Amino acid sequence: QVQLVESGGGSVQAEGSLRLSCVASRSGLSINTMAWYRQAPGKQRELVAVVTSGGTTNYADSVKGRFTISRDNAKSTVYLQMNSLKPEDTGVYYCFARIEWVVGYLSDYWGQGTQVTVSS
Repeated sequence: QVQLVESGGGSVQAEGSLRLSCVASRSGLSINTMAWYRQAPGKQRELVAVVTSGGTTNYADSVKGRFTISRDNAKSTVYLQMNSLKPEDTGVYYCFARIEWVVGYLSDYWGQGTQVTVSS
């Protein structure tokens, strides 16, 4: 079993910055995709940013140019640098990882979520 442990959430004023981190509880994993999702009150969970094992990234249109996702494969860690934060970025941010145990056998894991609150 693998756990994803997030950190770095908190409260910040608009235009401020936060950095989220998420580390897998086991090392030496073959982690295919890592991503950050968020869920605002009363809304569905949405994809914020994703990074593949090869380093290819993709972002939601609403965060392009403000957020940067990165990963450290040696540390089984994914980061989300969030700049120029807006009140609409408020929500619970969830880490996601798709682990390949053996070729063709994949399992998805989620973190417990970390709250990000941006005030105007």
